[in-house]
Amino acid sequence: MSLLPDLFIQNCGQLLTAAGASQMPKTLQGMNDIGIILDGAVAIKDGNIIDVGTTRQLGKKYNRKGVHIIDALGKVVLPGFVDCHTHAVFGGDRAGEFVQRIQGENYVEILKKGGGILSTVKKTRKLTLEKLVEVSKKHLDTMLLQGTTTAEIKSGYGLNKKDELKILKAIQYLQKTHQINIISTFLGGHTVPAEYKSNPNAYVDLICNMLQEVKPYATFCDVFCDEGGFDVQQSERMLSAAKKLGFRLKIHVNEFKDIGGLPLAIRLCVTSADHLDNIRHRDILKLKESGIICVLLPGVPFFLMKDNYAPGRKMIEDGLPIALATDFNPGTCPCENIQMIVTLACLKLGMTPAQAINAVTINAAHAVGMADRIGSIELGKQADMIILDIQDYNQIPYYFGTNHVKNVLKKGTLIVENKQLVDLR
Repeated sequence: MSLLPDLFIQNCGQLLTAAGASQMPKTLQGMNDIGIILDGAVAIKDGNIIDVGTTRQLGKKYNRKGVHIIDALGKVVLPGFVDCHTHAVFGGDRAGEFVQRIQGENYVEILKKGGGILSTVKKTRKLTLEKLVEVSKKHLDTMLLQGTTTAEIKSGYGLNKKDELKILKAIQYLQKTHQINIISTFLGGHTVPAEYKSNPNAYVDLICNMLQEVKPYATFCDVFCDEGGFDVQQSERMLSAAKKLGFRLKIHVNEFKDIGGLPLAIRLCVTSADHLDNIRHRDILKLKESGIICVLLPGVPFFLMKDNYAPGRKMIEDGLPIALATDFNPGTCPCENIQMIVTLACLKLGMTPAQAINAVTINAAHAVGMADRIGSIELGKQADMIILDIQDYNQIPYYFGTNHVKNVLKKGTLIVENKQLVDLR
C-alpha cells in the first residue's frame, strides 16, 4: 500500500486546525486557540487527513511526482464550516413580512395573524416532494459556495404526518445526493398548526404518535419551547417520548421569552440548547455543569431588528461551550452565509474572531454529534477544508457581507474551485 497521499495542500499562510477538542468541545481559553500553523500543509489520502504540519516539514515527504498538489498561495485555510442549526427545506419566502416588520409589526403579532411559521407551512404543504427537493438544493448549493460542508436540517413546516414525512424524505434524498453532509432533525413541535389552535394538547398527542414513524428519517428530535411554541409540560412530553425511542435531543429555548425551558433541557440531557437570547445568569451557572452545547444564532435578533442578543462573551467567560449557526429559515434569518454570522458574533455577542471560528467548526461539530469526524484538521479526520481568499483570519468578520471562500474540499475532493461549483459528473 502506498504511503503517499492523493492530495497535498501546501503554502497555507495561516492553517487554522481547530485541533485538540474532538472528545470535548472548546471552552474558556480553549475558545481562543484555533491551532494556527504558519505556512501550513496537509496531506490527504482516501478522503481523510493523514498528516498535518508546516510546508517545510511535509514538503520533503509529499511534494513529489504522482501526488496532486494544491498551492494555497499564502491564503487562510481552515475546516469546512459546520452549520449546526438550519431549517433549509421549505417552500416560498416571507419577504412581505420583512416589510411589515420594518413598518413596525413584531414577529409574534405577525404569527398571531396567521403569518410567520404558519405562512411557510401553507406554502410547504403545497409543494410536491420533487419540487421541495429542487428548491432546497438551491439553498444548499449557496451554502456550499459560502464554505458550509456540513449542515443540520430540521423539519417543522409540515405540522401534520403527511407533510412532516415529506420534508424528512426530502432531507433524506438530499443526504444521499448533495455534497454537503446533512444531519436530519424532526421538529414537528415547531408551533401549533391552525387546525389545532383550539386544542394544542391534541397536536402534542399527534407528535408523540408520529415519532415511531419518523424515526428512520431523523437523528435528532427538537421542540420549540418558547412563546409562540410549546410550554414546558408540552415540550417535555414530546422530548421524553422521543428520547425513549432513541432520538438524540435538541431544544429551541429562550428566543423570545424565558418560560422555564432550560431546566427541562438540563433534565433531559439535550445535546444542544439553541437561541438563548434571553438567558439568565442563574441558568448560565446551571448549564455549566450539564455539558450541553449552547448554539447561538445572532442572525435572528439582527434580522428581527431586536437588541437582546445572547451574552456570548459572558457565556464563554463562565465556561460554557459555544457554537454558532445561521438558523437559515424563511422568516427570522434568511441567511445562507455563515461568514456573516461570524461577523455578528464579533459585533453583537462580543466574541473574538478566533472564538467565533471555533464556534462554527469544532464546537458546531459537537452540536451535531460529529466531532469525531469533522470540525478540525487533524489526523484521521474527514478532509473537509476551505481555502479563503484572504491572508489573515481576522479578515473573515472584518470584510463582512461578502464571500471569502475560494475553494472547498469535501472528503478530499475539490467541489468548489475559484468560487464555482465543480461538476463531478
